[in-house]
Amino acid sequence: MSSELLNLHARIGHELKDIEQTVQLALDAWEGTRRFPDQQSHFLNSVALNLHSFYNGLERIFETICRRLDPTFPTGERWHRDLLEQMGQEILKVRPAVLSAESIERVDEFLAFRHRVRNLYTFNLETERLHELLERLPDAWQSVRADIEAFRSLLQQAASEKEQ
Repeated sequence: MSSELLNLHARIGHELKDIEQTVQLALDAWEGTRRFPDQQSHFLNSVALNLHSFYNGLERIFETICRRLDPTFPTGERWHRDLLEQMGQEILKVRPAVLSAESIERVDEFLAFRHRVRNLYTFNLETERLHELLERLPDAWQSVRADIEAFRSLLQQAASEKEQ
């Protein structure tokens, strides 16, 4: 069991590095819209894709935790939202809450945006909305990353205790 916990710890760590890169790419793409206005639509597409990827990466972490530790995985039309909410719940004798209420609130709008990106052509996305999300991205990322890193520390601690 300790090797499974360490594997989960490592897998989450790799995903966090990829998400960090996605956050930076989104911010860099926004800067491109300012520096190269004649190519703005290309940079906005990149912003949208990377904001989409930001939440996708988080959701991969949530799915991995849920499938490996939790007794149930959400189903139905709202499973994405239910999974996010499940990450804010402690499951007695299984795991603590992965995310704080504050982190859930901060990333919830990225879940909604990801849904929009999947269901609209990118040229229909509003530039102002992309900018609003980009302004919120660093704080959302910092909050959720801190929660996930705290959870990873608990995984490592639990693995060490199981080996003793």
